[in-house]
Amino acid sequence: MPLAAVWLLRYSVVMCLLLHSLILMTFCFHHAATTCSKRCYCSETESGGKTMRCSNLQLTEIPEDIPNDTRRVYLDFNLLSAVPTNAFAGLTHLVELDLSHNEISQLEPGAFRGLSSSLQFLDLSSNKLVNFNPDAFEGLRARANLTNNPWLCDCNLQMALPRVDLEPASLTGIVCQTSDPEEIGVQGLAFLLEPDIDLCVVMKRTTDVAMLVVMFGWFTMVISYLVYYVRANQEDARRHLEYLKSLPSRQGKSEESSTISTVV
Repeated sequence: MPLAAVWLLRYSVVMCLLLHSLILMTFCFHHAATTCSKRCYCSETESGGKTMRCSNLQLTEIPEDIPNDTRRVYLDFNLLSAVPTNAFAGLTHLVELDLSHNEISQLEPGAFRGLSSSLQFLDLSSNKLVNFNPDAFEGLRARANLTNNPWLCDCNLQMALPRVDLEPASLTGIVCQTSDPEEIGVQGLAFLLEPDIDLCVVMKRTTDVAMLVVMFGWFTMVISYLVYYVRANQEDARRHLEYLKSLPSRQGKSEESSTISTVV
């Protein structure tokens, strides 16, 4: 067999193996990106996109292997206690996320980061959310269900609500179970529907009192300094006056001594 033919055959075999490896790697990566998360059930919708159901599986953590092409994720009726930062990063096609009926009491900053352009509905109902963290919803414009949570309505909540971009009607789901101050009387009310209630009034009063105390302290210092200054100057003036009074008598004694010397 000619040398050129042998070389061509070897080159063809090598290229064939490389091509086969590339196809295999591509398939593996695609499979990793589109396969269903362990213990969950996935299905393809007629309109396209994957739906992943992980309901009622006693999950304590959010799965980390959610397929990238997933459009709907159902994690309801589990034992999730927190949503960590970047929990759903990379799911750029996600339009619906159901986290209802869990034990969630904490939403870390950036919990829903990466979903601002795609997510349309977020369900956080029937959890244990007490404090509203606006940093968890950064840039999110979805419709959210926030009902059936033991929300604490306080000044922090009042200042946090204007910082989120959620659909405004979603915030009506924040119904106060407790409040600070307690005597404000918002228990059982949707805070957004009570625009006349000011939960920061106590903080404002405290700030006003603190300002008055500071101003009184400065005023006292100024008065004390003025009193000290006046007393110090009075003492100096008295000494100077005594000195001036002593000058004529000394001058008189000097003239008398000069006269006696002249007579002698």
